[in-house]
Amino acid sequence: MIDTHKITEIATRKLEGTDLFVVGCTCSAGNEIELLIDSETSVGIDACATLSRAIEAEFDRDEEDFSLTVASAGIGSELRDLRQYRKLIGSSVEVLLASGIKILAKLDEADDEGIVLSYEEKQAVEGKKRKQLVTVTRRYAFEELKYTKELLDFK
Repeated sequence: MIDTHKITEIATRKLEGTDLFVVGCTCSAGNEIELLIDSETSVGIDACATLSRAIEAEFDRDEEDFSLTVASAGIGSELRDLRQYRKLIGSSVEVLLASGIKILAKLDEADDEGIVLSYEEKQAVEGKKRKQLVTVTRRYAFEELKYTKELLDFK
């Protein structure tokens, strides 16, 4: 079985000097490798093909047979890298907390410790009988998050 760390290291080295970066790499028992990359702007098919050829050139097919797929981390896929979070600052995201609560919010900040979200929440307001929608801004540590995805709104 091919070492995914070696694939990630090769890809990272090949992507130096570009705005492309490695998001993740998986390998099945049948040596089917999937390498996900992303970019500050966009990922073109040519970039995926070029990277795929560069990685395959580093391995001897006679020694070990494998299938390599290099793809862009798709819209709606889970965010895994801090650069992906930073790219989406100001955008709408869907967050599932480890506690099972799903939040649709705007991503305000992202740093090494976590993210800051702003969203509307019904809260009791003094002098009002019913709960009112109030905009709240909260910080969540990455450990509190099960996943974060870009929210696509077609309205």
